[in-house]
Amino acid sequence: MRRLCCLCVLLLHTAGIAPFVEAAPPRHWLAHVTLDRSFKGPVSGRLLVLLAKGTGKKQLAPGLEPGDVWIAAREVDVLAPGEAIDVDLDDVAFPAALSTAPPGDYQAQVFLDVDHSYAYSGPGPGDLFSEPKTLASLTPAGAETLDLIVGAEMPAPPAPVPPANVKPLDVHSAVLSAFWGRPMAVRGYVVLPPHYDARTKYPTVYWTHGFGGTLTDIATAGIPEYNRLLLEKTIPPMIWVLLDESSPTGTHEFADSVNNGPWGTALTREVIPYLESHYRMDGRPSGRLLTGHSSGGWATLWLQVEYPTVFGGTWSTAPDPSDFRDFTGPNIYAPEANAYRAADGTRWPLVRMDGREVASVEEFARREVVTGEYGGQFASFEWVFSPKGADGRPQRLFDRVTGRIDPDVAAYWGAHFDIANKIEREWPQSRKNLRGKIHVIVGTADTFHLDQPARLLEERLKKLDAGATFTYVPGRTHFDLFTEGTDTTAGFKKIAQEMYAVARPRKPK
Repeated sequence: MRRLCCLCVLLLHTAGIAPFVEAAPPRHWLAHVTLDRSFKGPVSGRLLVLLAKGTGKKQLAPGLEPGDVWIAAREVDVLAPGEAIDVDLDDVAFPAALSTAPPGDYQAQVFLDVDHSYAYSGPGPGDLFSEPKTLASLTPAGAETLDLIVGAEMPAPPAPVPPANVKPLDVHSAVLSAFWGRPMAVRGYVVLPPHYDARTKYPTVYWTHGFGGTLTDIATAGIPEYNRLLLEKTIPPMIWVLLDESSPTGTHEFADSVNNGPWGTALTREVIPYLESHYRMDGRPSGRLLTGHSSGGWATLWLQVEYPTVFGGTWSTAPDPSDFRDFTGPNIYAPEANAYRAADGTRWPLVRMDGREVASVEEFARREVVTGEYGGQFASFEWVFSPKGADGRPQRLFDRVTGRIDPDVAAYWGAHFDIANKIEREWPQSRKNLRGKIHVIVGTADTFHLDQPARLLEERLKKLDAGATFTYVPGRTHFDLFTEGTDTTAGFKKIAQEMYAVARPRKPK
């Protein structure tokens, strides 16, 4: 039989017909990742292998342009000290299989995201990592297995000591605790004017950060900046409540959500009454003002619209889409709507820099699939805006592979969280308490095209005679909106003056 098989093969070749031989599967590039023996016990999380062109970086991190850093990922249930695990660098990968990266000098680094927060805020305290490994003259398509050792843990930054006029905010929330079945609190800081007078009542500004911000960021960056401006007297004497809106699912936007819980209720019914009973705050609507940037801009715009009798005005800067007919590009209500492609097949752009489009919606969404299921920008939107699915998780607005938008989910978003729809629908009831309270400021060159949905919102508010003001700052982006000349806070100072004028209007002469 063996000789017969050999003869058959010989005859096939002689006849010019090659025998059927099953093709070998394409070769994948692997990373062999070892947990150093110095760790005391097993670890788990999402293992991320980063590959960046060039040398000399102390830490690799993806930026706004896709392809500046290539990423591959794998979930790790248990990895004990001294043990190793292989990561297929061509399987769950962005922007493509890592073996397809062009030849060149590279660095590689691995992170173990122990709490699945990398998609929101990048590496943080407690995450494990390797030192960057230089790969000179690398040809990824033919590279040998990449050996990396996880040998260090990200330390927690030193806790800043706030000045005497800054008080921590940590208010237990009964409504959030009931929703989650565990103790929950609203957190942040209260910045009092440096010469806080217990006999004076002060206007209060409620501020919250954008996507990626954390309580630590407020403490290390927000407090010093607000305190400096107050000490310099370049902003009026008001109390600033700096609110943390970060969560394991992204930013909760201080909206009552079936997925995140009643954050708006917690703020307005529990936190504000607590604050006004402990500090000399002007508790009139005209004395409660709102401002925030980006996702914080959307949150403060939402709070003003949802609670028009509570707040006296919002100054929302570069807010996330407030009219879902342009939700980072696509109109989510359009027939056959697609988050990745317009009707003519072109990609929806998401990020522009220096006048050029550098990243699409599809590229950002695909990177989120790799960096993690929780906390990414689009997942964060769904945790706020979407109905709950049968599996207990938010329903996805769009398919992450095809980009197809689910019309039922889009309809739910439109009925519950499209701010333009909400204002228009509720205007007969809210006109008296909302008119003149909406102020939106955005750059004409906003990095994420957020000037476009702002213009759609403005059109609808003009038709309602809502008395809203929209300011489009020529040439400004998402990141330099407040800059005038060398003063990076000039626009913010103007906003503070406008807020104070609402709370303390000048008497006519």
